[in-house]
Amino acid sequence: MNDKVIAYQGVEGAYSHLACKNALPKSISIACESFEDAMKLVENKTADFAMIPVENSTAGRVEEIYRLIPKSSLFIVSEHFEPVNHCLLGIRGSKLKDIKYIGSHPQALAQCYKNIIDLNLTAVAKFDTAGSAKEISDRNDKTYAAIASKLAARLYNLEILREYFGDLKGNVTRFIILSRENTIPEFNKNKNYITSLIFHVRDIPAALYKALGGFATNSVNLLKLESYSMTGSLQVSRFHIDIEAHPNEKKYKLALDELQFFAKEIKYLGVYEKHIGRENYQLTS
Repeated sequence: MNDKVIAYQGVEGAYSHLACKNALPKSISIACESFEDAMKLVENKTADFAMIPVENSTAGRVEEIYRLIPKSSLFIVSEHFEPVNHCLLGIRGSKLKDIKYIGSHPQALAQCYKNIIDLNLTAVAKFDTAGSAKEISDRNDKTYAAIASKLAARLYNLEILREYFGDLKGNVTRFIILSRENTIPEFNKNKNYITSLIFHVRDIPAALYKALGGFATNSVNLLKLESYSMTGSLQVSRFHIDIEAHPNEKKYKLALDELQFFAKEIKYLGVYEKHIGRENYQLTS
């Protein structure tokens, strides 16, 4: 994946930018205004990959992504866990006592909620973390602060008023790396793999229970189960699952046979190696 172009949402200094630099250090990063724009750059061959956040250990899942992925033609080829150290940033010369307003992405605001309340600050939702840092740098007003990374502080010449501003230690965001190519790693019994799927169940009693039963009876570990309403309906739910298995394994094939009997419109999202970060971090489900 080195020497490739990878798109991300945000501006320079965003946590997605940090994830690109850490996961693919030799890649060329392209900033985009939205997650959808980043994914479209891959679809139209301007970029090779998109770095997309899907969940955070403090604030939970990134809702928008679960609406975009079903409509996308891209595949998950890797996952990356990026530690998140939120910093409270102000303009040069400012002090904590000067701050009245604090801006950042809603996820970052949620992850620093207790500290924001303790300081009696007015939270203002912004498009992204690094963008809020750039905004207060341009504003040059001591009453405004931002929650962003140390990289953003350096890029926009800001003062770090408090380095560890997140409510919880060990905060981490899980990213998926999307590609146009459905690259399936060769099965190695000494490695662990994740296969991601989307489906919705048939309109029969206990359909979800029966659809997932094949994973239990075939000893396939279900790592993640997310449900959300399909567009235009409050009655039909779509399910996203991450399972610990490779498509070449017999247990996977047997479990999928049972899933296909009770589910419909199953969409394969990709298979990829289980990231070592899963051993070190506990994500909110």
